[in-house]
Amino acid sequence: MADRSFLTWPFFEAHHADFYDRFDGWVERHLGDLDHSDLDGCCRDIAARLGDAGWLMHTAVDPARRERPLDVRTLCMTREILACHDGLADFVFAMQGLGTGALSLFGTADQQDRWLAQTRRGKALSAFALSEPRSGSDVANMDMMAVANGSDYVLNGEKTWISNGGIADVYTVFARTGEAPGARGISAFIVPADTPGLEVAERLEVVAPHPLARIAFNDCRVPADAMIGRSGDGFKIAMSVLDLFRPTVGAAALGFARRALDETVTRAASRELFGAPLAELQMVQGHIADMALDIDAAALLIYRAAWTKDSGAPRITREAAMAKLYATDRAQSVIDKAVQIHGGDGVRKGHIVESLYREIRALRIYEGASDVQKVIIARQALAGGVT
Repeated sequence: MADRSFLTWPFFEAHHADFYDRFDGWVERHLGDLDHSDLDGCCRDIAARLGDAGWLMHTAVDPARRERPLDVRTLCMTREILACHDGLADFVFAMQGLGTGALSLFGTADQQDRWLAQTRRGKALSAFALSEPRSGSDVANMDMMAVANGSDYVLNGEKTWISNGGIADVYTVFARTGEAPGARGISAFIVPADTPGLEVAERLEVVAPHPLARIAFNDCRVPADAMIGRSGDGFKIAMSVLDLFRPTVGAAALGFARRALDETVTRAASRELFGAPLAELQMVQGHIADMALDIDAAALLIYRAAWTKDSGAPRITREAAMAKLYATDRAQSVIDKAVQIHGGDGVRKGHIVESLYREIRALRIYEGASDVQKVIIARQALAGGVT
């Protein structure tokens, strides 16, 4: 990555710059030979490599040191670096964090001891099961039910667009327990993948191949101590997790955009048009200037949100929404310019710019679509900026 001047910004401490250099070098050396032809196997391979090297420890709290919170700046840096090198590697890291986020923030000591030691070492893959066929961004409209039955809860319903669906070892599942209407009647549960009644109903294929699935729960019985937090707190738990991880989605978009700019600068310097390098054309210079500007502006919003959370803010709803919205939208624009400057190569299957073009689009949808982030930001502004 050519430009690392942002590492001197006041959002960061000395250990962040050291981490960035060490991790970027490790990724260069150890993730350059991934076999994407076996999607599920590649995800497990990436998790094992990241886990064996200790990098997945950043995805969840250390069960032995529960008072130490997640460092959001490190999460963002990790995703930025991984996305710059390999989109699937970013996906694997992100899901180890998102899938266990509820356990990190609200889990009991027993729940954390059982699962986080495994996910932080890459020995178990995790998933975050929130979206349903009728409720994506509108979480309060979910249909899935969890009914108390003796000392258990019985889960019935469907979840869809579940990342790591079909290969996860453990799912964080949100279901309606009925304490109150709407958002106040939802609870969260930890559900092992081998629980009877949990079935992979359909594997879903998307433009940038990632393991996604529709998951069915048919009389799926879990013990009462599988509940994360208190009964009826599921919506609060889900929003707290998304608050924490939305800036990291922006960071992944930032990594994609940085790679697109690097590739474009190389292309502009080496490709000739009308007897001179592309870089000498003012129109191309204008595109590159816009790309660089969008990248720095996105980085400022991302690391402001991460720094705010790391500084002790209980919620960063506004900052996280701004970071995700701006970074993902502008990364789409940056990558589109990269495709244009690369010409035919920009849409040639297997070219890095073509891959980036497919990777970026989903980030403007998952963990809160761009239009939903605008609603969140507007509501915060109308309420006087209170998070």
